[in-house]
Amino acid sequence: MELLRIHHAAIICADYARSRRFYTEVLGLRVVAEHHRAARQSTKLDLALPDGSQIELFSFPAPPPRPSRPEAQGLRHLSFAVADVARCKAELEAQGVAVEDIRTDEYTGRRFTFFADPDGLPLELYEDAA
Repeated sequence: MELLRIHHAAIICADYARSRRFYTEVLGLRVVAEHHRAARQSTKLDLALPDGSQIELFSFPAPPPRPSRPEAQGLRHLSFAVADVARCKAELEAQGVAVEDIRTDEYTGRRFTFFADPDGLPLELYEDAA
């Protein structure tokens, strides 16, 4: 498998307004998109770094602290950009790694899937646009 680069890091915050201000005003990240997801009572803010990598900032009502799951404040998952999600999924499964079904991102149309490291840290394979 050839991992190309880190595509994005996703963070669930405890206070959306405070975190939005920190990432945009203190760190100076550029807002790419912001989507309120009423069904989840959640907002998703896509932020860009100069090299094109991104941070996804999520809000959820009263997220509990946690090391991995259920989703809560802190690091949500680490995502790797890959050329072919299906091929990488098959490679992981051939090595005995459980991988979720491939899904399509409703905002970008790109395919992705999740799996976990040995400690349960959520990891994502995200199909690169190139």
